[in-house]
Amino acid sequence: MLDTVSNRPDLPAEIARRRTFAIISHPDAGKTTLTEKFLLYGGAIQMAGQVRAKGEARRTRSDFMKMEQDRGISVSASAMSFDFKDFRFNLVDTPGHSDFSEDTYRTLTAVDAAVMVIDGAKGVESQTQKLFEVCRLRDLPILTFCNKMDRESRDTFDIIDEIQENLAIDVTPASWPIGVGRDFLGCYDLLRDRLELMDRADRNKIAESIAIEGLDDPKLAENIPAHLLEKLREEVEMARELLPRLDPQAVLEGHMTPIWFGSAINSFGVQELMDGIGDFGPEPQPQSATPRQISPDEKKVSGFVFKVQANMDPKHRDRVAFLRMASGHFKRGMKLTHVRSKKPMSITNPVLFLAADRELADEAWAGDIIGIPNHGQLRIGDTLTEGEALKVTGIPSFAPELLQTVRAGDPLKAKHLEKALMQFAEEGAAKVFKPMIGSGFIVGVVGALQFEVLGSRIELEYGLPVRFEASQFTSARWVHGDKAAVDKLVNANKQHMAEDNDGDVVYLTRLQWDIDRIARDYPDVTLSATKEMMV
Repeated sequence: MLDTVSNRPDLPAEIARRRTFAIISHPDAGKTTLTEKFLLYGGAIQMAGQVRAKGEARRTRSDFMKMEQDRGISVSASAMSFDFKDFRFNLVDTPGHSDFSEDTYRTLTAVDAAVMVIDGAKGVESQTQKLFEVCRLRDLPILTFCNKMDRESRDTFDIIDEIQENLAIDVTPASWPIGVGRDFLGCYDLLRDRLELMDRADRNKIAESIAIEGLDDPKLAENIPAHLLEKLREEVEMARELLPRLDPQAVLEGHMTPIWFGSAINSFGVQELMDGIGDFGPEPQPQSATPRQISPDEKKVSGFVFKVQANMDPKHRDRVAFLRMASGHFKRGMKLTHVRSKKPMSITNPVLFLAADRELADEAWAGDIIGIPNHGQLRIGDTLTEGEALKVTGIPSFAPELLQTVRAGDPLKAKHLEKALMQFAEEGAAKVFKPMIGSGFIVGVVGALQFEVLGSRIELEYGLPVRFEASQFTSARWVHGDKAAVDKLVNANKQHMAEDNDGDVVYLTRLQWDIDRIARDYPDVTLSATKEMMV
């Protein structure tokens, strides 16, 4: 949560320059393209790729799974760190597809701000709204980028009204578009009084900008046709009258979002947005934990795992735990305590990411995201500290909405299948339940596309063809209560009971009636649709 009390000491300069943020949007609003341009401006890559590349054109860096490249969608959150001007950006690109929303929810627990990408023609779409609600729950500051202005898009005031109405947040324009669709020339930068002109010829070129002394400057008429200039003056005057002024404090508290307009594929408007993240985005924030909050300026190192990615390098069967640094200055080779198992871990080969490329990280500060290769010791929700028993809270696990049984194509490979499923369960890619009666496993996911991804990954990464079959169960609930009450429920309802991959008791349901019956017959037991990712 944001701490707005001004008596908090200033953060050390190295931590204060960190900006850790996620990009959220509906699928196809241009999120991955925007990520690529961030890397281009940060000097991390020489040429931005395309999600749907033709022939030899370079593919995007952040979509590194085979399935992502084939389908042109992101299905896995990826992390990237790069420098831009005086700042160190830690960017997490999240899957836009709603079937992977759980990965996105967890990612949002590990960032301090979000960049919301909206398609200029479609406005606020359903998935954007859902993700926005999560940001709202965590009071995350939000910066908005309205993309695809070089295509036919809606009236600027309509877009702003829609965001204000649907998302109940104040919107203040940081730039104003000049023309629309084919006539789109660029933007007027309202924060710096500059004219930004778009170059359609070279997509990897940074836009040209002209300093202007207000809207009456004759230089404007040299660069903008008269009818567009008149419209621009009129609209900006209206915007300044009707829309609130930019208040950096309200942005940090999550009550106001500045909006930039541009076209990510033409590299336009991206640099202004990045400047905005540096100027208005929050420094690393305190993390809620038990028994106390963790402040980023503490000397001792602590961090928590918000994502586990298995087999990023299929040759080595490796797993990488993504760790968000919550405090301190980490150095390679440090020994940290794994709070859940109370065992020390030597972190000898931590990595920094540029999507699928990685390099060894010699050091990291609060706010950074590093990868820790491991063989299954680290799970989502784990906390690592320099000895103190702290547990970061608020990383959710949701009850799956679709359940299917899974069988190996070759019955002799059932053991291998169990290993593969456990790996994906720890990664958070699916829930795996072992029914107390009968053999086999039941796999639960949030969206149907996850079954396809899971099937193709088990085949690609483990060489195991599998088949999913319909299950009689439709949902799962975690069972909470004292041991005697839970045992009583388990013994009387064996055919409904299973254990998840952590060994927690789960009640598998067919109808809402099952849930109501348990509530009626077993008042001492509660069934829950979420559980904290903590042990």
